[in-house]
Amino acid sequence: MSSCLLNATVCAGRRVLAALTLGVLTSGLTWAAEPLDDTALSDTWGQALLSLNTTNYQGMDFTRLTLGADISLSANFNGMRLGEYNWSPRNATGADIDLGTLRFGRSDGSAAQRTVSITDPYFEFVTTGSGSSQQVVGMRFGFGGISGDIGTTMNVVSGSLLIDAGAAGTIDSRNDTLGGKRWDGTTCVSTATCTLALSQIGGLHAGNADGASRDFFLAIQNQAVNYPSLVAGLAAPDTAQAGVWMNWRDRLSALNTTGTVPPNVGKGP
Repeated sequence: MSSCLLNATVCAGRRVLAALTLGVLTSGLTWAAEPLDDTALSDTWGQALLSLNTTNYQGMDFTRLTLGADISLSANFNGMRLGEYNWSPRNATGADIDLGTLRFGRSDGSAAQRTVSITDPYFEFVTTGSGSSQQVVGMRFGFGGISGDIGTTMNVVSGSLLIDAGAAGTIDSRNDTLGGKRWDGTTCVSTATCTLALSQIGGLHAGNADGASRDFFLAIQNQAVNYPSLVAGLAAPDTAQAGVWMNWRDRLSALNTTGTVPPNVGKGP
């Protein structure tokens, strides 16, 4: 499917286009409904644009709504702060997620680098209890896969991050003394594992020769939640702490370690 650039529009997918094309090609014909036997049914397939899945994992119920779409995204955000509240063990900048800049795509490279490719975006709600005692305790938003260049200035991130920074080593929030909560990359159980501050990374490249990055999600919850893995072969994500939490550990590398964020400006007329 040829994907479309997202500014404010989402392209639904190739199956919708195929259905419309088939309707045009057969508009002059008359069809009569006929029952299908088991053999014919086994040769027939289809997929809804939206799918709903429910599961129980470690005593919590998860309800996930997935949009079966391929999306190309070019977008810029500045001053993104999520989860602003007092947390005495480490207030840092006063937010769980503090990104000075976030740019999906870049305009200083090839045509392919102008956008970031996203597949199967989803929302998942977490509930506990049953009947009248059932309550929502969290939710997450994520992608089945994401690939491309994302320019960013990360001041503080609460979450589980694993970034290949090349010669500078590996940045892993599991080395943080407080488990990744409001981490700026500089506080580790060993100074040898704190190779860079997060703010020194000017951007991230998602995906590699093996495929897209597969475990990105952004979650909010009022208690610690163990989200199930959505990808066969990947371990379950680290426990998401209360507040806003980002998970991103699969096939992720730093664009640079100088803090230089690539430009992302629109094409001229």
